[in-house]
Amino acid sequence: MMIGERLYPQVAELQPELAGKITGMLLEMDNAELLMLLESSEALVSKVDEAIAVLKQHNVIPEAIAA
Repeated sequence: MMIGERLYPQVAELQPELAGKITGMLLEMDNAELLMLLESSEALVSKVDEAIAVLKQHNVIPEAIAA
């Protein structure tokens, strides 16, 4: 839960409208991987992009939101 509280604001900077959903997806990862995301903005951006691709693929979000 603490990791989620630290992760959410960083995700919100990248994708404010999807921050909750993306953070929830990321929290399914191992804690070691999550800590790496907190330390590396490049890794976080990559994972957020992956999460957006998955959401688009499953038609959870319209294309316009994640543009």
